[in-house]
Amino acid sequence: MKRTVMSMDMYFVSEVKQTGPPVFKTPLQQMVYEMFRDKGVKYERVDTDPAITMEDCIRIDQRLNMKTVKTLFLCNRQQTNFYLVVTTAGKPFKTKDLSAALGISRLSFAPVELLHSMLGTDVGAATVFGLMLDVKMDVQLVIDNDILSEEWYGCSDGTTTSYLKLSTAWVMNEFIPSTGHTPKFVQL
Repeated sequence: MKRTVMSMDMYFVSEVKQTGPPVFKTPLQQMVYEMFRDKGVKYERVDTDPAITMEDCIRIDQRLNMKTVKTLFLCNRQQTNFYLVVTTAGKPFKTKDLSAALGISRLSFAPVELLHSMLGTDVGAATVFGLMLDVKMDVQLVIDNDILSEEWYGCSDGTTTSYLKLSTAWVMNEFIPSTGHTPKFVQL
């Protein structure tokens, strides 16, 4: 595999690919690429070192020529209501702003164990594709209106080491409805 370095600190971002990974790291990742194959979805993908910081995401964005979304998994204090929140990566996120937009008294990040058991990802890999695992519809999808103005939807494939560029229209008009989830749109 040819390794292309995107910056002086040696953060690895591969060349752009239009095929899935040769080996799947998680069941969710495998589901994502099988769905793309079955539905004929066009995408671009890069492999990376684990993306931890926003600076890492900027390097991914540069390679794929798009903007990665920020996807967060939150819950209420009682851990009875769960929210998958998608907003723009560059926008500061404050739980009080989302709480106000949703009319909920207090939200916090959901426990890591629930992120894994409910959406099939680890910290840093939350993705809208996790909704495929939410067959009980326990998670409310919340989308920042600013996402809708982007032509491309950049996100994780369910890992911290592979990122996708997809049509925002396909994600909003085909993928999300196929999961049975009805998003709530808010302005953050």
